[in-house]
Amino acid sequence: MKSVKVGIIGCGNISSIYCQAGQKFDILDIVAVADLDYDRAKARAEEYQIPKAYTVEELLADPTIEIVINLTIPKAHAEVCIAALEAGKHVYVEKPLAVTREDGQRLLHIGEEKGLLVGGAPDTFLGGGIQTCRKIIDDGVIGEVIGATAFMLHSGHESWHPDPAFFYQTGGGPMFDMGPYYVTALINLIGPIRRVTGSARITHAERTITSKPKNGQKITVEVPTHITGVLDFENGAIGTMITSFDVAGGSKLPNIEIYGSKGTIIVPDPNTFGGPVLLRKHGSQEWEEVPLTHGYTDNSRGVGVADMAYAIRSGRSHRANGHLAFHVLDVMHGIHDASASNTHYELASTCEQPKPLPVGLKEYTLDE
Repeated sequence: MKSVKVGIIGCGNISSIYCQAGQKFDILDIVAVADLDYDRAKARAEEYQIPKAYTVEELLADPTIEIVINLTIPKAHAEVCIAALEAGKHVYVEKPLAVTREDGQRLLHIGEEKGLLVGGAPDTFLGGGIQTCRKIIDDGVIGEVIGATAFMLHSGHESWHPDPAFFYQTGGGPMFDMGPYYVTALINLIGPIRRVTGSARITHAERTITSKPKNGQKITVEVPTHITGVLDFENGAIGTMITSFDVAGGSKLPNIEIYGSKGTIIVPDPNTFGGPVLLRKHGSQEWEEVPLTHGYTDNSRGVGVADMAYAIRSGRSHRANGHLAFHVLDVMHGIHDASASNTHYELASTCEQPKPLPVGLKEYTLDE
């Protein structure tokens, strides 16, 4: 199958793993990188032997590039994606799809109008750990799924991140920072969500940075930092989700648990690709670790882009698609909105539950 030519916009830390994906998946041919800081783009191109270091405008104007991977900051996601679509490129964007629902809808509309694919992170749900959980559910091992819990609890970023202010500004907060991993994993395992409600609060109106180089600087907190949501899935299952930057003492709660009529699964961290996967069947006194049934257990960011590249060549649908990413965005906003309005929020969006990966795929391929 002919490879797909790819350009990356945004050469920050996360760009390294996407550049590595281009060296592993034959379907991907990363031919150019771009950044507002041209020297940073040039350094990344040299590091990974990528042919071109461009300005953003030059990359969008290159007629050979078919997919643009957008790794800019969240506030720029929609603007860069729309510019790429208008230039005739398919786009794959880091999470979240956009900051607002309106921007997310706009870029999906432009993609559909132009016959271009939109994809979005996270793609960790394609990793061996969560795909193994999906197979357990699909095989009926835990029976009918009746519920789930998801927890992402820590004390925030100001003690270790070199520039943590954006985590507490519009587009940030624990829900929009880490929520995409959890909500995407839940939709992959259970299906789309029809209704949410929740409660949210800002615990500290101001945060003090204690990390270098901005030690002592103050951050005004603009977004909720402790959020509890209830998710009603279309299939009748009920989920509870807590995301927080306010848990100073840490937590021993699991990342995700899925409850079925015949057993329970402990799902691995949805920000990772591997295991372990733990299963306890009804009547058993012990948890058993389930051998992983799928590959992509190391850090495999970029597998979602590769899956989209196969879709471009074959005409099939891709799994980490824009409709999934928009549904996740709608869910996250819905929980905040429900808290602010003291109501349930009926989701205006939906999506198809992503198809599972086949068992036994050859390494760094996605189609048999």
